[in-house]
Amino acid sequence: MATTVITFLTLLAPIWSLQPLTPTQYHGIYQLSDPAIKADCPIWDYRNNILYFVSIYEGEIHRYDFFKQEFSSIFLDGEVAPVIPSVRDSNLLIVGLNRSVAAVEWDGVSEPSETRILTTLAPDFPTSRVNDGKADKEGNLWIGTTSYEGPNEGILYQVTCENLDSPRIEIAPVNISNGLTWNAANDKFFYIDAGSTQVVEYSYNDETGEISNRRVVFDVNDHTEQVIGSPHGMTIDEDDNLWVALYGGGAVVRVNSSNGDILNIVSFPTLGVTSATWGGPYLDMLYVTSSRISLTNEQKLGQPAPGTVFFVVGLGTKGRPAYFVDILDSIDKECEKKMHI
Repeated sequence: MATTVITFLTLLAPIWSLQPLTPTQYHGIYQLSDPAIKADCPIWDYRNNILYFVSIYEGEIHRYDFFKQEFSSIFLDGEVAPVIPSVRDSNLLIVGLNRSVAAVEWDGVSEPSETRILTTLAPDFPTSRVNDGKADKEGNLWIGTTSYEGPNEGILYQVTCENLDSPRIEIAPVNISNGLTWNAANDKFFYIDAGSTQVVEYSYNDETGEISNRRVVFDVNDHTEQVIGSPHGMTIDEDDNLWVALYGGGAVVRVNSSNGDILNIVSFPTLGVTSATWGGPYLDMLYVTSSRISLTNEQKLGQPAPGTVFFVVGLGTKGRPAYFVDILDSIDKECEKKMHI
């Protein structure tokens, strides 16, 4: 059962001012949303200037219309992550629901008519749930799980039109399958197991969708004088620099994806930074989600607005358009032929 709720936004003044990135370049952080237990998996639909994100434990999908400055939300029966629009219909959303991949048709106003389960993951780990995912350039869904029973019971899958009945395992075992992205040349795949301190790179074959040649790009343990926390979600900018959310570290760190050097650190007024995506009409605004789970009452008092979505302006760079999922023709029809993305 899904329910639609619409709210309107009043933009706040900058809540956190930071040091310049260069002598002439400043940026500020704004609060965008009300708090959730854990906001995560932001994605920008550049076709309609819409930001989507989820509140995992509340089972909510949120939709923010940039020009109307309007929020709407739906509630699904279960834990939800991620949410990714479809190639063929911007109102057709592919979501992780508990440990399944599902489809929901929602225009941000009307009540969704149905939630369709497409496939169920991790059959050997029934207490698992989906944690994060993204589409690749071909519209295939890369989506990973985490387990409530123990470590190293997570799996990263690739889901395509052809393998809905039996999605292909790409990386296993992992602890908490999390951030993922591709470079501009589409020959490198970057991945985070949130149970580690690392961001890793794989060679990526864009014809077969296969990955190989694992290499550690960035390890928090190599930069303990600058940052703390563990890598969680991430995105990438137009120069192939990674923007990595450091959960427990209260920051998003900009990392050179070639050598692992830290280029910038954007600090937030909450420790539980979960993920980031580029958005805005020019893709030059960084939207950052956060969590208040596991914070003590004392920590909550000292951290303004944990669990909210923030946006950052004036970073001097921008992202690339997100890829969307192409595994369905419509809510009730399997895809027969890939569309050009």
